[in-house]
Amino acid sequence: MVFDLDMIRSTYEQLADRIAAARKMLGRPMTLTEKILYSHLHPTMEPQVFKRGVDYVNFAPDRVAMQDATAQMALLQFMMAGKPRVAVPSTVHCDHLIQAKVGAEADLATALDTNQEVYDFLASVSNKYGIGFWKPGAGIIHQVVLENYAFPGGMMIGTDSHTVNAGGLGMVAIGVGGADAVDVMADMPWELRMPRLIGVKLTGELNGWTAAKDVILKVAGILTVKGGTGCILEYFGPGAEKISCTGKGTICNMGAEIGATTSLFGYDESMDRYLRATGRAEVADLAKGVATHLQADPEAYAEPEKYFDQLIEINLSELEPHVNGPFSPDKAWPLSKFADAVIENGYPKDLEVGLIGSCTNSSYEDLDRAASVAKQALAKKLKAKSEFTITPGSEQVRYTVERDGQLKAFKDIGGVVLANACGPCIGQWARHIDDPNRKNSIITSFNRNFKKRNDGNPNTHAFVASPEIVTAFAIAGDLTFNPLTDKLVNADGEEVVLDPPKGEELPQKGFEVDDPGYVPPMEDGSKVEVVVKPDSERLQLLKPFPEWDGKNIMGLKLLIKAKGKCTTDHISMAGPWLRYRGHLENISNNLLMGAVNAFNDTANLVKNQLTGEYDETPKVAKAYSEAGVESVIVGDENYGEGSSREHAAMEPRFRGVRAVIVKSFARIHETNLKKQGVIPLTFANPKDYDLIQEDDEFDLYVAGLAPNKQVKVVARHADGTEDAFMTNHTLNATQIEWIRAGSALNLIRKLNAQSAQ
Repeated sequence: MVFDLDMIRSTYEQLADRIAAARKMLGRPMTLTEKILYSHLHPTMEPQVFKRGVDYVNFAPDRVAMQDATAQMALLQFMMAGKPRVAVPSTVHCDHLIQAKVGAEADLATALDTNQEVYDFLASVSNKYGIGFWKPGAGIIHQVVLENYAFPGGMMIGTDSHTVNAGGLGMVAIGVGGADAVDVMADMPWELRMPRLIGVKLTGELNGWTAAKDVILKVAGILTVKGGTGCILEYFGPGAEKISCTGKGTICNMGAEIGATTSLFGYDESMDRYLRATGRAEVADLAKGVATHLQADPEAYAEPEKYFDQLIEINLSELEPHVNGPFSPDKAWPLSKFADAVIENGYPKDLEVGLIGSCTNSSYEDLDRAASVAKQALAKKLKAKSEFTITPGSEQVRYTVERDGQLKAFKDIGGVVLANACGPCIGQWARHIDDPNRKNSIITSFNRNFKKRNDGNPNTHAFVASPEIVTAFAIAGDLTFNPLTDKLVNADGEEVVLDPPKGEELPQKGFEVDDPGYVPPMEDGSKVEVVVKPDSERLQLLKPFPEWDGKNIMGLKLLIKAKGKCTTDHISMAGPWLRYRGHLENISNNLLMGAVNAFNDTANLVKNQLTGEYDETPKVAKAYSEAGVESVIVGDENYGEGSSREHAAMEPRFRGVRAVIVKSFARIHETNLKKQGVIPLTFANPKDYDLIQEDDEFDLYVAGLAPNKQVKVVARHADGTEDAFMTNHTLNATQIEWIRAGSALNLIRKLNAQSAQ
């Protein structure tokens, strides 16, 4: 089935003229990123030469995708927007709420029972507002989008940071919070600061044990978790053309771990092959007809230093397999140095679990290459010494690899096939471990490996690698093993070696599936009733946040001064808390549980200034809120990195946090705070972070809040002294109106009410 063909045809019909006009305006050749961005300007946006990293630009994305955990809050907000139907093609994907425990069939059955109320809500809202619905078990949102919706030259947003996966099909795909999705679904302009551009030139060709995953593991090591912030990575060069479409998707997917706005590749034959293999020959034919517009102008790649703000070059022929971690996806080790790193750093060398799949690496090619390692292991009388799990990316992939024998190969060496869902990648993992506090090591083909990310255990050392390397490690059971050079002893006591993996880019017999899991919306959903029970623990209708009177905000208590890495997982944990993603009050009971208090180096323990006693952070936040006391959060570098979850912004707002003051923000989280009416500020002098004391109250001099105007903050200490310091912000005039209205949604509702009169 080909979705939204008329929309794609319309996009392509306008592409040539829009790009020609932009090229004339710029007065120079264009990168692919620029072609897509300038051809997707919102009709209300006056075309001009936008300054990268400076100008805010309004765009008109082609589509919206939402996963079930974030879709709940996004759709609860959309229900308040006053629109009868979504303005662009939109979909909901039920992939986050399925917990991995014993295996696919049982886990899916449990999820259907446990989450029925949420699934029914999502299905009914989808029906009412014209949204496509992908049932539990259909697959992980990003794999399903790549197989069904992504198209070269398009632009989409999704309520998940790994929406960027669609860049593997030449699409500008950007992860956002739910409020941004509401903008697009409600036919409002979607705003983004014009990204800076990082060019990644690939030469040579992948060989042996090296996979597409190793490209992004290498890039993450170069750029770090914040090096891509505010940037789009555009991959090009002869090496890029030799990587499969799904391999390109893997590279783009994990670009989220370096803070990149998105990543993408130019249209090539691999994309044509993938579109045809996934039943979209009509889209492939259309793309071929405008192929010159789906690639950068040749001059941009001939002299890339003139067109990109930063340039990275990687020779794929010389690239080693990499292992990244633990605790951060940018800690990159070439495989030849990894064993020494394990020993020198005291990482637990015994591997307890190897996990392959996830939205990053669950394509047919990924599983086929990993299965080739499993098949030769079986032939050489080896089995997995570690626990070994496999997560297919979609029902289409799962059905096909079961037909072609890859799943059997995994099971034969001791593997367990999990449901087509996120599972352990997002903490939805009922892990079997004898001591949850014991130091241990796991290795995954996932994308993220922060502390507690996979199993809630801060002592789990999680490493990231390609599926084939993970499979080899699971067979060895030892992180000091190097499959390129080392031997293993088999069941007969013989020394054997693992040969380099091999795999087909696409199934020779084509993809096959009985039920892909898609449910189209009703033609007219106006009579559909969306039921949210008043006593529900899972769902709660939203109430508008209060407006700001425009005056200075005085007497704010310090909620927490967070120390070091504070991701959205630290601010609003996933795992068991996913069940409350549609209930703002209940989910707020996890606020900042993982954040480390700078005054005691302890997580989830802060001082309640009302009582003078220490308590759990969400309990103190609730106590302040119930007492009518507003507060401030202070944070470190790259505050809010990681997931797009807007709960990490909505929870503080719900509990009365008026401002977050940090050394620097991750892009998505900063935007989410603005959308919810929280003022995001950065220390003009990062050393002023050290001025903050535990009993501080804050006065924010924001009465004249304006673009590019610093905000004075006074921290009043318990001993009667005070420190004043200046802060910066990136709020533009529109965003300041969000703050004044109490939230961006409040402003949308107001505008829709006015237009309806």
